[in-house]
Amino acid sequence: MSELATQADFPATTLDTAALGSPLCSTYAEVTAIRATRPQAIAEAWAQRRPRPTVTGDDRLMIVAADHPARGALSVGSNPTAMNSRSDLLDRLRTALANPGVDGVLATSDILEDLLLLGALDNKVVFSSMNRGGLAGASFELDDRMTAATAKWTIDAGLNGAKMLCRVDLGDPGTLNMMTACAAAVDELAAGESIAMLEPFLSSRIDGRVRNDLTADAVIKSMHIIQGLGSTSAYTWLKLPVVDEMERVMDATTLPTLLLGGDPQTAPDETFASWERALRIPSVRGLIVGRTLLYPADDDVATAVDTAVNLVS
Repeated sequence: MSELATQADFPATTLDTAALGSPLCSTYAEVTAIRATRPQAIAEAWAQRRPRPTVTGDDRLMIVAADHPARGALSVGSNPTAMNSRSDLLDRLRTALANPGVDGVLATSDILEDLLLLGALDNKVVFSSMNRGGLAGASFELDDRMTAATAKWTIDAGLNGAKMLCRVDLGDPGTLNMMTACAAAVDELAAGESIAMLEPFLSSRIDGRVRNDLTADAVIKSMHIIQGLGSTSAYTWLKLPVVDEMERVMDATTLPTLLLGGDPQTAPDETFASWERALRIPSVRGLIVGRTLLYPADDDVATAVDTAVNLVS
């Protein structure tokens, strides 16, 4: 298909169910053309995508995460603009998702829809991202309102679940708004038998910047606060940082838990070793990692992803 696609290139017909798994687009220009001339194709593609159960086989998950840009968090390490390029991010995500050991992806709807049109989400676990209103560096950062995917859209699109960032600052009234919204979303997702993936932190402002307390006791306190959200926890999972004393941390919950990677600040070998130790804890169900794998120091995404997959398998 030409890079300069026109309306005629995209006839307004329903997608052929025999072509499940075949991408609608092979270039990023074609993605833009579909969006401009035939946006209804996105809903059709969701309806015809081949999903998969969240847990299969060995019950372990390897998920890549890419919802940082929607919160204005574009930095990786010392590079403040590392995630500026959407095409570069999509290239990295497609490399990761091409690894058969990668079970799926967590992202905001814009990124998920790009990947959908490019045929990268067939038979993958897919999580949406919900509360992206807490823009990085904003005065209202901890008033993290629901500005991205809704629970209804997540359920209707056939996704496995939705993730919420739950930063608790006992000195910031925005925390209560976050908790109220997340509690309602937990209930709505559970009603649709969809997972609520909660990412708790005990946070505070230090020199004007929001910092997460990564001591074991702080992580445990945040877990107890957040895992109590909603009328039921039947469909609630946790997304937790790897910190010291992970055995004691994991003793604070019976909820299925995935480990997050965070912004890579340590040497890759040290990071992978910490994941390996934490993955030995039975209640840890796998990894859900973004920048550490998508933007490794040596820029070799395939090797970084393969290393993480081997830890989980």
